[in-house]
Amino acid sequence: MSAFVLTDHPALDALERDIAGAILAASGEAELEQVRVYALGKKGSVSELLKSLGTMSPDERKVMGPAINGLRDRVQGLLATRKETLKSAALEARLATERLDVTLPTRETPAEIGRIHPIAQVTEELTAIFADMGFSVAEGPDIETDFHNFTALNFPAGHPAREMHDTFFLPPNTEGERMVLRTHTSPVQVRTMLGQKPPIRVICPGRTYRCDSDQTHTPMFHQVEGLVIDKGSHMGHLKWILQEFCKAFFEVENVTMRFRPSFFPFTEPSMEVDIQCDRSRPGEIRFGEGNDWLEILGCGMVHPNVLRNCGIDPDEYQGFAWGMGIDRIAMLKYGMNDLRAFFEADVRWLSHYGFRPLDFPTLAGGLSA
Repeated sequence: MSAFVLTDHPALDALERDIAGAILAASGEAELEQVRVYALGKKGSVSELLKSLGTMSPDERKVMGPAINGLRDRVQGLLATRKETLKSAALEARLATERLDVTLPTRETPAEIGRIHPIAQVTEELTAIFADMGFSVAEGPDIETDFHNFTALNFPAGHPAREMHDTFFLPPNTEGERMVLRTHTSPVQVRTMLGQKPPIRVICPGRTYRCDSDQTHTPMFHQVEGLVIDKGSHMGHLKWILQEFCKAFFEVENVTMRFRPSFFPFTEPSMEVDIQCDRSRPGEIRFGEGNDWLEILGCGMVHPNVLRNCGIDPDEYQGFAWGMGIDRIAMLKYGMNDLRAFFEADVRWLSHYGFRPLDFPTLAGGLSA
C-alpha cells in the first residue's frame, strides 16, 4: 500500500490519515466501496475540496490545486491497492473451501459399476459356442398359436401340456382361437422350418412360460433349443455337438455324457442327457470328473410328423434337436442355488453374480474370463 505523504496543509494531512485508516480497516469490498463514496463520491470529502477550488483566488488555486488533486490520486491508489488485496484474500478463502483433493480415487463410471445379468451373459456364451460350429440364431414371438406351440410339434389333443395348470392361455380372439404364452422355444423351430428350406442349422434362445414356481422353477424362464435338418444328419452328429458344447461351456478338457431313453412328442427316438460330475464338496459341482451324474438337457431325432407338419419330406430329410434351460446351466456353472433370485432385481445380487459390460465372451479369450 502507498505510504502516507505529509504536506504543508494539516487539514489535508488529517483528512488523508482518516481516509487511509478507513481503507485499511475495510474487511470487504462492500465496506471499501463505502469508503470510496465517503471520499470520492459526488458529495465525498475529497470531491467537496475539489469543488471549492472554483471559489479560491488564482494564487490559492496554484497552491491548493496540486495538493487536493494529489490527495485524490493517492486515495484512488490506496483504494485500488486495497481492492486487489481484498480480492486476493476472497479468492484464497474460496479456494480453501472449494479445494478438491485430486489424490482421492475418482468415482467409478457407469461402465465400471454396471453389471450384465448372468442370463444375458450365458446367452452370449451359448451364442459364441454355437456360432463357432456354424449355427445362426433364430427368434420368434412370445405369444404363440396353438398350432405352432402344440399341433405342429406332434402334441395330440388332450395332451397334459395343453391343460390350464401347465400353460398360460390367453382369452379367445375374434375367431375363437386361444393364443398361449409359449411353453418352450420349439415354436421358433417350427417357424424356421416353415420359412426356410433345408439344410437348417439354428439355435433358438428366448423366454418361455409355464405355471410353476419354486426354488428351481419360475413362471417365466429361459431356454435355448437347437435344430439341424439335413439329408445326412444323424445321432452321431448330435452327440458330438452336445459333447463339444459341454466342454466349451463348462471350460473343461473332457466330459463324459450319458444318453438315457426318454419320450418327447416332437422327437423319436428321444433321450435325456446326463453329464458326469463331482458333488463331493458342499455347494460345489465339478464337471469332467467324479462319480455322480447330473441331467442337463433333452434331445432326439426330429419326429417325421413334425417334418411333415412343416412341409419337409421325412423320406428325404431328417434332423435332430435339443433343448436346455439357460437359467439352469447358469446356476450350474456359476454356483447359484435359487432360480427366483434371477428375477428379483436385487442390485446386491447382480453386483455379486453379474459380469462387467466390456467382458465379451469369446472362445479364444475365454467365455467367463
